[in-house]
Amino acid sequence: MKKVLSIAGSDCSGGAGIQADIKTMIAHGSYGMSVITVLTAQNTTGVYGIAELESSFVENQIDCVFTDIFPDAVKIGMVYSAEIISSIANQLKQHQAKNIVLDPVMVATSGGRLLSDDSIEALKTELMPLADLITPNIPEAECLCGFGIHSRLDMVRAAKKIAASYAGSILIKGGHLFESADDFLLIQDQTGSEEVWFPGVKVDNPNTHGTGCTLSSAIACNLAAGDKLKVAVKKAKAYVSGALSANLDLGKGSGPLDHGFELTRGSK
Repeated sequence: MKKVLSIAGSDCSGGAGIQADIKTMIAHGSYGMSVITVLTAQNTTGVYGIAELESSFVENQIDCVFTDIFPDAVKIGMVYSAEIISSIANQLKQHQAKNIVLDPVMVATSGGRLLSDDSIEALKTELMPLADLITPNIPEAECLCGFGIHSRLDMVRAAKKIAASYAGSILIKGGHLFESADDFLLIQDQTGSEEVWFPGVKVDNPNTHGTGCTLSSAIACNLAAGDKLKVAVKKAKAYVSGALSANLDLGKGSGPLDHGFELTRGSK
């Protein structure tokens, strides 16, 4: 069984963060592990509180995982503070982590702020250089590239601008921009670079809580299983589309996905 670690925040309502990641890993047949960076009091209507863990305790968690059950891939989600970012970066370098997927979580689906102001520069300079792939949505990509994104051409420009100071690959998710759900992948590796568009049909479902967490975790699972990046992204997009299309309807706001739709399909 492949082992996948999520380093992220806890969502008590179960739709995003660590909880969504673990559900995704189970659905992919992976052994999921977690390092919690922050606790959040949130539900489908918003984020109502954040309790940050000590950076030394985050380090302790990471060390416990890597010295016992070494992960085949690592997904990084909500990191919140510059201190926690530094702790994560130091530990990942020390343990020579592989297949790192960074979801630069800045704002929740409900609109709540999930990254403090002093952390954005630390994210760029300390965590992004370690990642094999980053998966920003449109607002996050705008923050990273410094200009507005209003078209497919802008998505390409943004990816190349980010890539100018980053050695890994970039997947910009277009769900915030288009009637479709086309994503743009700029692959950068030792062999060169490649541009890939992943067409997607926007699922008519307002319940999108945790889609970014789910996608990045699914990609990490596929990389852990040995898939090449293009294949890993394609499979992950199909999984998220299936979880959306299952039309789970929970909560009073933007509800969660049905992460186990493939497991329960036969019993319905």
